[in-house]
Amino acid sequence: MKFMKLGSKPDAFQTDGSDARYVLSDLPSDIVIHVDGARFYLHKFPLLSKSSLLQRLIIEASQNGTDEVVIQDIPGGVKTFEICAKFCYGMVVTLNAYNVVAARCAAEYLGMTEDVEKSNLIFKMEVFLNSGIFRSWKDSIIALQTTDALLPWSEELKLVGRCIDSIATKATVNPSNVMWSYTYNRKSASSDEIVEARKSSQAVPKDWWVEDLCELDVDLYRRVMVAVKSRGRVPSDVVGEALKAYAARWLPECCDTLVDDVYSESYKHLLETIVWLLPSDKGSSGISCRFFLKLLKATVLIGAGELLKEELMDRIVLQLHKASVHDLLIPSKPPAQTIYDIQLVQTLIGRYMRHAGVAEDGIFLNNLDQEMFETNVDNESLVALCKLVDRYLAEVASDPNLSVSSFVDLATSMPESARTTHDGLYTAIDIFLKLHPGLPKTEKRKICSLMDVKKLSKGACIHAAQNDRLPLRVVVQVLFFEQLRAAGAASAAPGPNGSMARCMARLAEEEEDDDWKDGRAQQEPPTPGALKKQLGSLKLAAADHGAGDDGRRLVARSSSVANQSSRLSLSSRSRRIFDKLWVGGAKLPGEGPAGGKGSSDTSGSSQSPRSSAKPLESKSSSSSSRNRRYSVS
Repeated sequence: MKFMKLGSKPDAFQTDGSDARYVLSDLPSDIVIHVDGARFYLHKFPLLSKSSLLQRLIIEASQNGTDEVVIQDIPGGVKTFEICAKFCYGMVVTLNAYNVVAARCAAEYLGMTEDVEKSNLIFKMEVFLNSGIFRSWKDSIIALQTTDALLPWSEELKLVGRCIDSIATKATVNPSNVMWSYTYNRKSASSDEIVEARKSSQAVPKDWWVEDLCELDVDLYRRVMVAVKSRGRVPSDVVGEALKAYAARWLPECCDTLVDDVYSESYKHLLETIVWLLPSDKGSSGISCRFFLKLLKATVLIGAGELLKEELMDRIVLQLHKASVHDLLIPSKPPAQTIYDIQLVQTLIGRYMRHAGVAEDGIFLNNLDQEMFETNVDNESLVALCKLVDRYLAEVASDPNLSVSSFVDLATSMPESARTTHDGLYTAIDIFLKLHPGLPKTEKRKICSLMDVKKLSKGACIHAAQNDRLPLRVVVQVLFFEQLRAAGAASAAPGPNGSMARCMARLAEEEEDDDWKDGRAQQEPPTPGALKKQLGSLKLAAADHGAGDDGRRLVARSSSVANQSSRLSLSSRSRRIFDKLWVGGAKLPGEGPAGGKGSSDTSGSSQSPRSSAKPLESKSSSSSSRNRRYSVS
């Protein structure tokens, strides 16, 4: 820190412990000066030779027959008057960045100019400001901080502007030319590291200056940043880093602090200033989406206004796919019933899709509105956003106040083509069903219809097959498609035939009706009559397709999958479903002529012993028949 010593005589000012101050001297004091409640017992001659104001006040006091003078509203108060009084006596005075601005204002107030005496206090302090303070990076910042308490004097004397100009000039120089000390904590091992005059071999970061400015008052910070930006030498990413550091310094992370009425106005002013200082290029990648979402969260909690909220949302939607789930967890405010602001997130997603020119079916549109921004949104960005939405759904699904409609709307806000896997969506659905056990059956079906079981991974299929919270229809579909997937992996044969798919759909509907109508599907085994009815339907559908070698291949695949699945630990409900699947899969392709009613006649492929026309009777009469059912029990 720069400093300057004035005078040569020792400091002779004394105090008696109260508000009285006097000078040790052989001569008695002949004037008493009152400054903000303090009394200075001084001598007229030293004061008259330096200050034009004191000359006038002392003359007026003499004319009124008194030896007391009252000085009101002197900048800096008692301390700065004492500095000026010591200078008049020629005593040693030390000026530095902390007191020079106040002393300069007080000297102006007292009229200590060159007209009164050459090399007066104002002249000496101007020399110190220009040669010392304004040449130092940190001293300029310290001096600027002291100007706020000295308004309007510091503004009228252009001390504020000169400090700002000094700071902005140094902040915009080429980093390779930086030779002064500065603070840089964000990427340092030590939080209080001061980097001193780095060698040329050590690169100075472009944003070396941002932390030192974080100590400024918000209004002064705004003026400094305007001056820095106006020079056009600082890239937008450095401006963003500066705003991010300032927000981290003054904007609390705690939501309870943000909503405190005592500080709400100051936080609102802070947010308005930061948003106003953001780079004009909304599509700039120099500022992260996380920072914008932090500002948006504070804006919502404080209630800073719709204009501020809209400005932030317009910037967020341009890079929403880069956000994280934690960033999107914005607490809601009354009258919303949910813990987090679901509607706000859904609005952001909708704007992202419109700005990207993507319809609900995932098709990129060509006729974008003129108000839309040009973005570099591609399929990868949409997939990333879809995964983010699924993770967000899983996070908010535990909210007991989250409605089914809100869950469905948020899940369907992304085009189906962007959801390459449904594992994340299945996780969210499972959590929602677990935390909302009292859902009506229709709403359970509505939620589960969002999921495509063909896009579940093997691990998710195994979990879903044992999940008692899922409707039986969904479990049937999971088991069926997992069977086909395993069969396809073991064989190069074509995909599943249409008859098998239709039969499985019919079986699922029947099982679902039994489960939802009377609630007995999970507790009671099916009656022989019900199984006959189901197997008769299976045979009729299989007859439409015809018999042949395809039937044997499907039977072989079904047998292989059954052997693999038998090693899985499934619930009793899933085991019963597997029993029916394996029986139906084995009988579909080669059983009976088209339109037959359980005849024992078979086609060319009926040599297989699995083509029995009476499976229920065989089941009760022979153990070999039971082996042919491929039961996983």
